[in-house]
Amino acid sequence: MAGISKTSIARKVAMALSGLFLVLFLAQHFTINFTSVVSPSTFNEISHFMGTNFVVQAILQPILIAGVVFHFVMGFVLEIRNSKARKIKYNKYNGAANSTWMSRNMIISGIVVLAFLGLHFYDFWIPELVHKYVESHPDDPTRYYDETIAKFAGDPIRTGLYALSFIFLMLHLLHGFASSFQSLGTKNKYQEGLGGYKSGTSRFIRKFTTAFAVVIPMGFVFIALYHYFNNL
Repeated sequence: MAGISKTSIARKVAMALSGLFLVLFLAQHFTINFTSVVSPSTFNEISHFMGTNFVVQAILQPILIAGVVFHFVMGFVLEIRNSKARKIKYNKYNGAANSTWMSRNMIISGIVVLAFLGLHFYDFWIPELVHKYVESHPDDPTRYYDETIAKFAGDPIRTGLYALSFIFLMLHLLHGFASSFQSLGTKNKYQEGLGGYKSGTSRFIRKFTTAFAVVIPMGFVFIALYHYFNNL
């Protein structure tokens, strides 16, 4: 961490790589969760595999947690350093004239997402650890769907918090996902005037990242609302 934080380019590349890693996890997590809408039995099967597989639990899960911590720590480091740089280099800085709301407020959307992760761990990860290692319940491969539904059924506040958090995640991704490719060297410059990008690759990346940033978070919102209204 100390070595990475010494140069601006290294910090941005590290931030981009950790962000792309978390995007892959987000896509995988959404795919699993969406099966709870279309096939409870499939959701139970996949969840049971993820919850009992040694590689997932002992290797991939710690890597994921480390990736989350690293990404948010680097985000705060970059925000602090960028803020200091703006104060030194510019007497007058009009961020609104040169950037979008999402790019200027990544730290805000990131804090909301981090708070949501705390809620998500409290709702699912900690109870899972208690269930398996503290209370030592017998293995039940059919429990996951009912446990998930119980978090949303009859609880509009929790459902609303989940929906709001994913809206902020969408705002975070709308800038962050595309910026990750730019930090890794992909050109991402506007043509003169409004709209298009110079290269076909840049246009594809912008369209893909924008679609992902909208569809996946809104898909999570749909899942939460579906389980809430379907269990009134």
